Amino acid sequence: MAEEISPDLGFIKDIIAWGGDSLKKCFQCATCAVICPLSTDTKPFPRKEMIWAQWGLMDKLVGNPDIWLCHQCNDCSLHCPRGAKPGDVLASVRRYSFMNYAFPRFMGRLLSDIRNLPYLLALPMIIFIILLASIGHLNIPEGEIVFSRFFPIFYIDVVFITVSLLALLSAGIGISNFWKGMERNSNPWMPGTGMGLIPSIISTVTQVLGHNKFKDCGVNKDRYRAHLLVFYGFVGLFITTNIILVLVDFLHIETPLPFIHPAKILGNVSGIAVLVGITLVLLNRLKNKDITIATSYDWVFIWMIYALVISGILTEVTRLAGIPFLAYPIYLIHLVVVFYIIGYLPYSKLAHLLYRSVAMVYSRYSGREGIII
Repeated sequence: MAEEISPDLGFIKDIIAWGGDSLKKCFQCATCAVICPLSTDTKPFPRKEMIWAQWGLMDKLVGNPDIWLCHQCNDCSLHCPRGAKPGDVLASVRRYSFMNYAFPRFMGRLLSDIRNLPYLLALPMIIFIILLASIGHLNIPEGEIVFSRFFPIFYIDVVFITVSLLALLSAGIGISNFWKGMERNSNPWMPGTGMGLIPSIISTVTQVLGHNKFKDCGVNKDRYRAHLLVFYGFVGLFITTNIILVLVDFLHIETPLPFIHPAKILGNVSGIAVLVGITLVLLNRLKNKDITIATSYDWVFIWMIYALVISGILTEVTRLAGIPFLAYPIYLIHLVVVFYIIGYLPYSKLAHLLYRSVAMVYSRYSGREGIII
C-alpha cells in the first residue's frame, strides 16, 4: 500500500515567510545535489529536503539531522538554474526546527517576529528598574564611577544566574525533544550503529572548535574567519565573566579591575574579536545579497551582537573618561542586552550552535554521517 502523504500547509507558509520564498521555483533538476559536498549517490542532499519542503512534510524535515550538517555555504543557491536558493530554504527549515522543539514553544514564536523585539527588550529593563528602585539606586552615584555602587553585584548575580539556569533548562528540554525527533526519523540508522557516543561527542567538539566544515564552502569561504572570530570572542567573554565571578564573589577582589589585569585584557580582546567577526558577517551578507536572503531574524541577531559589544566598549570608555551621566545609563543598556543574549539564547540564532552540534553527534552516533558525507 502506498504511503499516505499529509502536507502541512502551515509549515509551507512559515518556510516561505521565513526566507524560503523561492521554494516553489525548484523543479527538481538536482543541480544542488551535484554541487553540494554533503551529497552522495544514495543520499541526494539537499534535493530530497527540497521535495519534502514543497510537499509540506514537516515531520520528515524538523527531525532530520541532515539539514543541520549544512553550513549554508550557498554553493547550491549560486548554481541553481531556477533561483530556488536551497540554502535559504534550509536555513528557514532549521529555524522552524528549533522553534518547533523549543520549550516553552511560544517563546520560539515570540523571537521569530521582529515586532516583538521592543517587548523582549522591555522585560529586562523593567526587571532592572524595579530592582534599582527597590534598593534606592535609581539615582546616579556621585564621585568616582564604580558600577557596583549603582547596581550591586549581588543583585546582578541573582538575576543572571537565574536567567542562565532557566535558559539552560529550556535549551536542555529543546535539545532532548530534538534528539527524540531524530530517533523517530532514524530508520534505517539507529543510535549506536556508528561511532560510540563519547567518540561522537569528541569528534563533534573537535570539528566545532576548528569550524572545519566552513572550509568546504566555495562561494562563501569568507564565513570561516567571521564565524571563528565571533565564536572564540564569545568563548573569551564567557571565560572572562566566570573569572570575574570568582574574583569578586569568592576572592572578594574589588572592581573595577586594573586595565592591565589579565581578565580585563582577555575581556577587551574577546570583545574586539566579536566586533571584527560580526562586521565580517555583515560585510559578507551585503556582498552575497544576490545569493542569499538576509531576513529580519538575521538582522536582529547582527544588531544585538553589535549592541552587546558597542555598549560594553562605551561603558568602559565613559568610565575611564569620567562621564557618569553617560556611563551608568550605558551600563544599564549593556545589562539589558546581555540579558537578551543569555535569556533568549534557546530561541535565537545562537541556538543554531546547540542544535547543529547535537545533530552532528547524532549523525556520527547513528552511522548516518558516514553515509551522507
